[in-house]
This record gives sequence, structure tokens and C-alpha cells, in this order.
Amino acid sequence: MVKFSLFKSASGTIKITVILFYLFSFNLSTAQETQVDDPYTFKNGSYLGTGKWYKEREIAHVMGFQGMDWLERPEREAEESATTLLQNMDIKATDVIADIGAGSGYHVFRMAGLATEGTIYAVDIQDEMLFVMNEKKEVLDITNVKVIKGSEQSVNISENTLDKVLMVDVYHEFSYPFEMIQSIKKSLRPEGKIYLIEYRGEDPKVPIKKLHKMTESQAILEMKAAGFVLFKNINNLPWQHCMVFELQ
Repeated sequence: MVKFSLFKSASGTIKITVILFYLFSFNLSTAQETQVDDPYTFKNGSYLGTGKWYKEREIAHVMGFQGMDWLERPEREAEESATTLLQNMDIKATDVIADIGAGSGYHVFRMAGLATEGTIYAVDIQDEMLFVMNEKKEVLDITNVKVIKGSEQSVNISENTLDKVLMVDVYHEFSYPFEMIQSIKKSLRPEGKIYLIEYRGEDPKVPIKKLHKMTESQAILEMKAAGFVLFKNINNLPWQHCMVFELQ
């Protein structure tokens, strides 16, 4: 059983408490050497990985809701500069934006305050994350956020809906990256853009495990397979790439 509680402090800060009443175990064993239909293969890799590979990149395990406190850590602004990231996105009041893998809504509710006449779709596959975001909506009385349960292969958003898509440190965990980007592609408007934020795999000084980083070249390779090209990589975040992709 898991209990969540949310409250708004006098300073306006949303506090999240997660109480676990049982322990969770994770299977970190590597898969046997097998072959599946393209685009994925299964083979031995990192003990932290899934053993599933896409374009020669091993897919990482999804971070469970048990890590929610890390998403809301006080140091996150200094380490990732969400303020700069949202400036990079040039959010208009009427924008319709999806945060895929939105987690506890760290970016969702910041974007909601900018796209005041638009809509923010907060998409996640974990019920616990969705619960917390819905609680935040109620506590903050936010009306322009829609919380959506996605799946491993779909964002579950209607076609030709979105102006922008944000993915922060989540794409490398997608079990079906090709299918997910195809789903996002359908939901985007013709001039829509994807903002792919990943810890820089080229930089050994970034203190994140290798499996949870991506290089620009790997991102370009994978996005190209789904029909996207790199528009620009905005190099102004402390630890992450801010890669902007558009349709070919």
C-alpha cells in the first residue's frame, strides 16, 4: 500500500509526502542473447539496464514513483535550470504543450503559468504520478492542465493537437522509443517541435550514470528514424542537452 499526501505551505510551496508500506524489488538481471523483430534487439548489457537495445543504445529502466522526491529536490533548479529551459521553449500564451513522462509535474505547472490561454497535457504511465499531479491541480486550482495516462507505445493525445512536446530525462527510458515518437508525431501540428532534454553523454563531468545520458549524435540517429531532424541544440543548461527537433 502507498499513501500520498499533498499540502500547500504558507510560502506557496507544494509539499509531497510518499509513505511506502512495503518494499519493492527490481529485476536488474540482464537478458539472454536473443533476437526480435526490428527495431529492437535483446542482449547482455549493463546490470542497470533492461537488456533491450535500440540503435545500439541500451534502454534504461523507468524511474519508479519511489523517486518522486528526487524530482522535486531543492537542488534541481541549480542543476538543471528549469527557468532557462522554459525560456528556451519560448512558450506563448496560447500554446498547447505536452510534457511526456511528466512525473510529479515539476515542469507542468510552471508551463501552465505561461500558456495561460492554452493547455498543458501532463502524460505519464504511472498511476502514482498521475495521482500527485491531479492533487496538485486541485490544491493550486489550475484549470489548463490535463492529466493523461499514456502507455508504453502511445501518448494518448489526439492527432494534430500539440504545438510543442517536452521530454525531460525520460526518452532514454522509453521501452518502445520508435513507437512513442511515432505517436508524438501524430499528435503534433505540422510546425510543432519536440524539446528533447537529456543529460549530456559526451560530458564525463556530468554526475549521472552513463545509461541515463544521451549524446547528441545518438539522439539525432534515433529521431531521424521517426522522421525528425535537429533544428538546434541550445547549449545553455548546466548538465543537459536542450535539443529541438522538427519534422523533416
